[in-house]
Amino acid sequence: MMFLQFFIWGSWYVTMGTYLGEIGFQGSDIGEAYSTMALAAIISPLFVGMIADKFFPAERVLAVMHLLGGVFIWLASDILEPGAFFWVLLLHALCYMPTLALANAVAFQQIKNPAQEFPKIRVLGTIGWIVAGLALSFADGIIPLPNGESIEATNLPLRIGAVASIVLGIYAFTLPSTPPQSRGEKKTIGELLGLDAIKLMKNRSFAILIISSFLISIPLSFYYGFANPFLNESGMEYAAGKMTLGQVSEIVFLLLMPLFFKRLGVKKMILIGMLAWVARYVLFAYGDNQALVFMFYTAIILHGICYDFFFVTGQIYVDNKAPEGIRSSAQGFITLVTYGAGMYIGTLLAGRVVQHYEIMNDASDITGHHWFEIWMIPAILAAVVAVIFVIFFKDDTEVKEI
Repeated sequence: MMFLQFFIWGSWYVTMGTYLGEIGFQGSDIGEAYSTMALAAIISPLFVGMIADKFFPAERVLAVMHLLGGVFIWLASDILEPGAFFWVLLLHALCYMPTLALANAVAFQQIKNPAQEFPKIRVLGTIGWIVAGLALSFADGIIPLPNGESIEATNLPLRIGAVASIVLGIYAFTLPSTPPQSRGEKKTIGELLGLDAIKLMKNRSFAILIISSFLISIPLSFYYGFANPFLNESGMEYAAGKMTLGQVSEIVFLLLMPLFFKRLGVKKMILIGMLAWVARYVLFAYGDNQALVFMFYTAIILHGICYDFFFVTGQIYVDNKAPEGIRSSAQGFITLVTYGAGMYIGTLLAGRVVQHYEIMNDASDITGHHWFEIWMIPAILAAVVAVIFVIFFKDDTEVKEI
């Protein structure tokens, strides 16, 4: 289940920007397409909390959502008009994003010791993402395409994701019964979105972490939407497969995090995560696919530090800072702030920046981009957020062992 859950996402999300650019979408169109996942991240807690948690077994909702999601993303793969593509992809996102929580719910209800067992299950999700990227690169070598183009510039990744979604939808009906856990309970919209954790903002350090998390999510969106188009345009072969080095790095650093916690603490961990994003963008800006290609690989491999040191450390800090009664709400709040609001604004901004730096020929066709200027913008934004964080954040919470 967990392998397929993230194989679906990884099969199309990384390469969609390359494909959309190939069929004539402008940067703002691509940014809006990526914003669908952020919009769905904002809405999905309402769906899970108000419907899935109260009325239906989680495995059945998971099945239906993946079946519908597979249909919508297949339909999107045939659409060449930006507006229509956005709305159909949004329908897929609205089906897919709730399944992240539903898959976790199915897993947690079937295991006896979540602390020991769940990480071993969840890591299969990361492996699924890695396999999806490697499968695209492998397919590049065995599927002949017109004009020698890469599979990453076609709609095949979207269709692979659609097929995988339908497979998981069918498979989910065979999962163990997972009855609704909140039947009869009444929750407000604020509770479902984690907004009752806003009262924790009275603590300055908590507020600075939340504000910094929101702000840093804006430049982060440049990588998720445009790293693959950039690497392909720079001439890197099998870019999607090589980008999976970032997920390998993520697993390695996740395993090493307990050691880093003991030596560095929360503030230094988060600051290093922020500075890693600055370094990643600078490496992209100054690297090339020739003598300086090592800078591209370094930027990709930094993903473990970029993600684990910032996002995972932030989640652990929030878990320690929030009172027991609202810990789930606090986690929902930081997710809403980062993957929802921050990423939504970031995807739109990234799209417009990329579009501004497009290179056009006399026929008004896009022939390339001024990537140096593009990458320096999120680098500067991330650096400013890091400065704000280091000045105002005070680590006043003892972090529990992980």
